[in-house]
Amino acid sequence: MVEDMNFEQKKSLIEKYFRYVDEGDIRIFDLYTEDVEILFPKFGQHRGIQAMKEFGIRMSKILNWLKHDIDHLIFIDAGNKIVVEGKEWGEMSDGTQFPDYKVSEGRFCNIFEFKNNLISSVKIYVDPDFISADKVTVDALYYQA
Repeated sequence: MVEDMNFEQKKSLIEKYFRYVDEGDIRIFDLYTEDVEILFPKFGQHRGIQAMKEFGIRMSKILNWLKHDIDHLIFIDAGNKIVVEGKEWGEMSDGTQFPDYKVSEGRFCNIFEFKNNLISSVKIYVDPDFISADKVTVDALYYQA
């Protein structure tokens, strides 16, 4: 099928995606193709609505809430792909808030793909160590100028 979504339509769909994520709105599943692809560090790469639901269940076990700075997202048009850079913040299930703005800055990058006016792929590139608890890696890499 010929792709008929323009950049602004894709951008609008992505903004809706982030609003639904932040609100925990199950209508998010209406934004995906049946064979949607999800990629997230530690979760892996999977396909299908059920994989998206499982991802949401697993994230809800470690996060009380998550918010994205939707008004300041950066969108890069790459044809059928849209690259989005942004910032997020939230609270872990134990009440710890993130980011700490020292080691963690809450930055992320997602790559979205589209098919039939829906999201067919979401690749999420973020450090899932939201609260910098991985001391071995933090101690090895954290640089204070």
